[in-house]
Amino acid sequence: MLRILHFADAHIDIANYGRHDPQSGLPMRVLDFLKALDTIVDTAIAENVDLVLFAGDAYKDRTPAPTFQREWGRRIIRLSRAGIPCVLLIGNHDLSPALGRAHALQEYQTLEVENVLVIDKPRLLRPDDLFGLPLQIMAIPWISRSSLMAHLQISATEPQKIHEEIEQRLQEIVQDWFRQTDRNLPTVLAAHATVQGARYGRERSIMLGNDLVLPGSLVRDNRLDYVALGHIHLRQNLNEGGHPPVVYPGSIERVDFGEANDRKYFVIASVEKGKTELDWRELHGRRFVDRTVNLMDAAAAASDGSLSVMERISGALPPREELRDAIVRLAIDYPRDWDALIDEVSLRRHAELAFDFQLVRRPHVSARGRIGEVENIAAKSPLELLELYWETKGEPPEHIEELKQLAEQIIHQAESSTIEFPVESE
Repeated sequence: MLRILHFADAHIDIANYGRHDPQSGLPMRVLDFLKALDTIVDTAIAENVDLVLFAGDAYKDRTPAPTFQREWGRRIIRLSRAGIPCVLLIGNHDLSPALGRAHALQEYQTLEVENVLVIDKPRLLRPDDLFGLPLQIMAIPWISRSSLMAHLQISATEPQKIHEEIEQRLQEIVQDWFRQTDRNLPTVLAAHATVQGARYGRERSIMLGNDLVLPGSLVRDNRLDYVALGHIHLRQNLNEGGHPPVVYPGSIERVDFGEANDRKYFVIASVEKGKTELDWRELHGRRFVDRTVNLMDAAAAASDGSLSVMERISGALPPREELRDAIVRLAIDYPRDWDALIDEVSLRRHAELAFDFQLVRRPHVSARGRIGEVENIAAKSPLELLELYWETKGEPPEHIEELKQLAEQIIHQAESSTIEFPVESE
């Protein structure tokens, strides 16, 4: 039985919240991702797994800064020096869209790092390729449509048929791989791709619209013993209770508030021919707290501004201590004329223990009158049009009166003044 540690979607250089660490100079959020990666590497070494299989997307984009490449490299070299074979698939965030350009993990291929194998083209890996492990891997890294068409020599003369032809040719490749495999050895399919029937997370860092979708029948073939997937950030087994397990472990750390409630994992799969057991290992990353307060219903029931707005808002937040080190977002929908009732200083004081606090104010105005419901717009004077605009914006009457007086002065000055154009001397 082989023990394979499978993880994916590291995105270690995502730093969209918080501050920098004064000692390392790295963004604190990057350290969160690296902490998760350290947990994975430490586990692989401590438990002496037979193989680490990374299913793509080491970084947030194809051109990582050298500092982030250094940090990723330190972790991979630890695996290499521990003698643990490591297979790295190229994901869509690792691959340059231009043919012939280096991908983000190119240095491991160029330098032929010991015990590290980078997969940037569809390939069948046999024991000789896998450092002597009694295992076969059908590896499908992320490949753009254009490069896949070039690889499979597919013509673009009929665009409407390209997608079906690519899928058909890919299935033919996999079936050809099956004919080449040793039926006595366990077989793993590893891919950075979208699989038909997968539940998408709410992540926005990936573009799913142009994905090549692998058919469910392809990955559920019982000649396979494990399917290791990457690309979708939501943890799931697409063949629950069946063989082979078809696993997205998900991203290793929460990327944004779309993943606020997602739990993060990596997997240790115990694989043998005809039987595989999964051990989901949870990664305890930084907490996200996302709250929304809608005061519009309260506003409709209120007769004046005496409603305790701050009590309603504060009641939506957890106690101060529960916000410690969390990334917090509080969104408030409210009538525009309640702006002054929101004590932002008090809210920020309540969230001062949070790692990052975002207050999203969403003021609403009264429904605007439609042109068909008011008098002829063309017949109104500029001052009347301004007054109509201020009313639809929900400005209080006393404020409108002050604005009207100021507008009258400006209009009067504009009408009574003459404009002189300078004449250039010859």
